[in-house]
Amino acid sequence: MSAEFQGVRFVVMDTETTGLNPLQDRIVSIGAVALRDGEIRLDDCFETLLRQEYNTSAVAVHGVTREESLAGMEEPDALAAFREYLGDGVIVGHHIGHDIAALNAGFQRHFGWRMSNLSLDTMDLTLHLEKDGAFADRPPIQSFTLDALCEMFQVTPHDRHTAAGDALITALVAQRLFRLARKVGRDSVERLAEAWVVQEEG
Repeated sequence: MSAEFQGVRFVVMDTETTGLNPLQDRIVSIGAVALRDGEIRLDDCFETLLRQEYNTSAVAVHGVTREESLAGMEEPDALAAFREYLGDGVIVGHHIGHDIAALNAGFQRHFGWRMSNLSLDTMDLTLHLEKDGAFADRPPIQSFTLDALCEMFQVTPHDRHTAAGDALITALVAQRLFRLARKVGRDSVERLAEAWVVQEEG
């Protein structure tokens, strides 16, 4: 990893929610793992279930039953714990906008503020790298889903559709994307930041 990336703590994360409306639905689980200096830091990770009083058909996707959820942390406590873990890390995720919106809805609901961390969407970065010619020696990309990127990079999708599992899978994908980024000149935080979205300060 180039010197410009040293010390940058990327927090690769995923949430599982009761539905697709971040303003109405609730977070069921949060999973995250840090990526620093090109290495996935399994000693720097976060995972929790959140207590929710109701269940939806989304359980067929994330597999967290109502009984399991009822044993989780209270939502404000879980959010506060995640915020402490996140610190000033750069948030990374696949279709990360939904996760950030769900988290921000919770932070706004309980604490009256929103996160201001920088964020990076791995799908967005993949699109940027495709335009840069980073995949010129590969077959054309037909799909930008997380499963498609796992197949392209030969990442085995263990524990798919669990927050912790998807966070680790995305970290493995991000690790490979960062290596490609360096090869096409995105070898500094500033160059990589062209694909970042700055979250609104609340």
